[in-house]
Amino acid sequence: MGQWVARQPGDDRAPAEQDFWSLLDEPARQRVRDAAHIRTFAARTHLVRQDEVSDHVFVLRRGCVKVYADTGTGYQAVLALRNSGDLLGEQAGLDRQPRSASIAALMEVEALVITAGRFSALLRSVPGVAFAVQQVLSRRLREADRQRAAVGSTSVDARLAALVLDLGARYGRPAPGRAVRIELPLSQDDLAGLVLGSRRAVARALEEWRGLGILTTGRQTLELAPGGEAQLRHRAAGAASRPPAAGPAHG
Repeated sequence: MGQWVARQPGDDRAPAEQDFWSLLDEPARQRVRDAAHIRTFAARTHLVRQDEVSDHVFVLRRGCVKVYADTGTGYQAVLALRNSGDLLGEQAGLDRQPRSASIAALMEVEALVITAGRFSALLRSVPGVAFAVQQVLSRRLREADRQRAAVGSTSVDARLAALVLDLGARYGRPAPGRAVRIELPLSQDDLAGLVLGSRRAVARALEEWRGLGILTTGRQTLELAPGGEAQLRHRAAGAASRPPAAGPAHG
């Protein structure tokens, strides 16, 4: 699960499509390692909490986290999922303001942790790090714009199908009968937040897919039936953009 992401010599993705770590060359990566210490977080624990005053920055080495914000009405809005290679907490690291969102580990997570002072020094002294941060921030803003536009042009069904496919590609594991099992502690409210839809619409789509034999659901588990991936790809064809595995700057 969540293996360390490294840019390969043949990686032809545009910079705007790459995660933070993949944008760095080896000398820049070593400078980041030298400035950081490694920390492990158990599943269901928080890396940071909304409104806390802290300014360290994270680079995920392995695992997956949920970025969310609590509203004044008690609703928990899921903003994004982050995976190995991603930069986290950069907003507080840059402006030294209280955390704008919470970051919770969905599984055991290992991260490089960098103090704000050292992070600022890296930005000044290592052009590759500054370029990578600029690209990450730009990508998240563009993706947030595309996601908002998709709400008015695609259905929740299409966006949810694209999200499930993305989670399956990242975290799916073979299950009996050629099925694919996705085990992440994501609630229907979480899924609704990630596709910018209502919980009712997500529940209705999942119920329909269960009835059609596309997938089964269990406690914190989605299992795609054989042939289910093809059916979801057909449904996701209407999605105008990738599901929000990445959102605006946060932390």
